[in-house]
Amino acid sequence: MASASLLKSAPVLDKSEFVKGQALRQHAAAIIRCQPVSASSLTVRASSYADELVKTAKTVASPGRGILAMDESNATCGKRLASIGLENTEANRQAYRTLLVTAPGLGQYISGAILFEETLYQSTIDGKKIVDVLVEQGIVPGIKVDKGLVPLAGSNNESWCQGLDGLASRSAAYYQQGARFAKWRTVVSIPNGPTALAVKEAAWGLARYAAISQDNGLVPIVEPEILLDGEHGIERTFEVAQKVWAEVFFYLAENNVTFEGILLKPSMVTPGAECKDRATPQQVADYTLKLLHRRIPPAVPGIMFLSGGQSEVEATLNLNAMNQAPNPWHVSFSYARALQNTCLKTWGGVPENVKAAQDALLVRAKANSLAQLGKYTGEGESEEAKEGMFVKGYVY
Repeated sequence: MASASLLKSAPVLDKSEFVKGQALRQHAAAIIRCQPVSASSLTVRASSYADELVKTAKTVASPGRGILAMDESNATCGKRLASIGLENTEANRQAYRTLLVTAPGLGQYISGAILFEETLYQSTIDGKKIVDVLVEQGIVPGIKVDKGLVPLAGSNNESWCQGLDGLASRSAAYYQQGARFAKWRTVVSIPNGPTALAVKEAAWGLARYAAISQDNGLVPIVEPEILLDGEHGIERTFEVAQKVWAEVFFYLAENNVTFEGILLKPSMVTPGAECKDRATPQQVADYTLKLLHRRIPPAVPGIMFLSGGQSEVEATLNLNAMNQAPNPWHVSFSYARALQNTCLKTWGGVPENVKAAQDALLVRAKANSLAQLGKYTGEGESEEAKEGMFVKGYVY
């Protein structure tokens, strides 16, 4: 067991428990010593946030809801804005983010929103703190904490994720600002190996980030994204995913991460984007669920899948297929493009289109809410929503 202690089932968070401005706790680490005490005694930290972490995780992993990933870096957000002919300015980023968080009734389908650092401290165009708007919608604010991918020396042109330096102090500040969970995205490339070095680096980085996040009151989303790039079949993806998740949970345990206080953001097990043999939603569900049962402890409260460049409809169909029978975990979504693509195009930067764009967002959010409950049918979907969004070598 990776946790410092066995944790009882906890209720979901009340809105007041994650409201912005809550006083930052000055907590002392509790030390548990093995008996008899010797030079080789094992010491394990028991964070004073333990109960709160479990409550936050259970809130995000609540029935019929998932995560809106809106944590694109300013550079990536600029690419999205450029696709509709808008300049990458703070005002335009603010206008788009305002559109997203103020969609009426969004909290019925969305339990958490991952924010970029600028957004965590930003206000809407009406001057209201974005964190406060989310809380009023019943949505838990989260924060992207990694500092992006850089080349991994000694590997086969692979990457590692930076951002551990200063993470503890940044996490404490994010908690004070109202964030209650965190996200760290690292990637694994199948065409480039993956090498044992790249897999170990990804797993160790995720584990250190998770431990630091929990120590500062943030539920860590653990995300080793297995990129869609490549011509490989679904069996190869499954093989690599097993290795990656085995390594990740080994190092999570080594770092005394409490499994009940984390969320996972895995890739679905699919063929490579350039593979000629496509998989049906049932095949994706079968392989993905087999992976989860082999590698993910039932103590983990939520599996929040990334879409990874799938079309809006494909991501929803695959999620729905995985929820046709009860699972040990809350199996849901943490989508960015697969929630926002049609919304962004509908808006087009025109103020008069805001309501129509919000309606488009709610259509996708509701569809994925139904998929989390296993009740999505796919009826009435537009052709645009069926268009794939894969980008080779995608950088977030």
